Amino acid sequence: MESSYSYEVSSITIPSLTLESGITLKNVNLAYERTGNKDGPVILVCHALTGTHIVTGTREDRGWWDGLIGPGSYIDTDSFNVIAFNVLGGCEGSTGPTSLNAESGERYGPGFPHITIRDMVHAQFEGLKRLSIDHIEAVIGGSLGGMQALEWGVLYPSYINKVFALAVSPALNDYGIAFNHIGITAIEGDPDFQDGHYPHGASLKGLEIARMVGMVTYRTQELFDQRFKREKTNEQFNIQSYLDYQGKKLGKRFDANSYLTLLNAMNTHDIGREREGVEKVAESYQCQLISISYEGDLIYSPQYLKDFTNQVPLGKHYFIPTSFGHDGFLVEFEKWGGIISSHLHNHQVQKVVTGIK
Repeated sequence: MESSYSYEVSSITIPSLTLESGITLKNVNLAYERTGNKDGPVILVCHALTGTHIVTGTREDRGWWDGLIGPGSYIDTDSFNVIAFNVLGGCEGSTGPTSLNAESGERYGPGFPHITIRDMVHAQFEGLKRLSIDHIEAVIGGSLGGMQALEWGVLYPSYINKVFALAVSPALNDYGIAFNHIGITAIEGDPDFQDGHYPHGASLKGLEIARMVGMVTYRTQELFDQRFKREKTNEQFNIQSYLDYQGKKLGKRFDANSYLTLLNAMNTHDIGREREGVEKVAESYQCQLISISYEGDLIYSPQYLKDFTNQVPLGKHYFIPTSFGHDGFLVEFEKWGGIISSHLHNHQVQKVVTGIK
């Protein structure tokens, strides 16, 4: 008997995509990874800011969520078909600032239009239609991915059954916008940025600094103290070396204009925008919403997500104790992976919401 398990990394092209701004992009490319039981229910994974569509990967090159997704895992690819797109505006194969503008023949660069979280979701919906997928069992994502997941439940409620929103809030608060502003300012203030017209593939110090700022918000003081203990190597604190390393690592693989595009898109995140507010959206939310918050998340308040989920008719919230803070959705799968698995195999959600500890 032919196996129903498959693995594919490819891309699709959307002939035309009109953004919220009214600008229309032509020949929009979306890179994707598709893995698992090709006959099973579909699960859409949305990645975070500097993530990619490679969520499971291969034995030789593991994906960023391979500890959560795979054969016999919490999201079992023996049962489900898992799809992840590289986000619109990204730089890993989907249309973004590094892409060629078909009309000019040159890279978009700083001329790439501003996009929103809703634009990202509309692009994914068009992509799924071109893959002949007429319904998905669930959408799941954390951080920027969680923003997309929440929007999916508002924009296309009849298309999906369940929304798993991790390490996110219904709107990005001013604290989050403030940190994004620091990152944006660091990039744009770098002399080598050249107003966005830097050489393709250049590694910019401003982007490295923006990444360092982000890394400080992703984890907790407790975790930094436990790991680095004010220890030094060659007269430099190890925490300083760690941040320098993380900045350079991202600078080598990520495009600065794309980073700016995605930060600005995150700033637009507010599911109540032009919909009479977050509370109104919660009360009319049609999908089953399973939300997970992580202790010590500096930007995405667990209480804010809990309060929102409490108002959703079919909502259930979980709070995960951890020293990893916001990055909790990338690690310690043994603490929360079972939550995902149990809800994927249950067709109904009881109206019970756990308390914040």
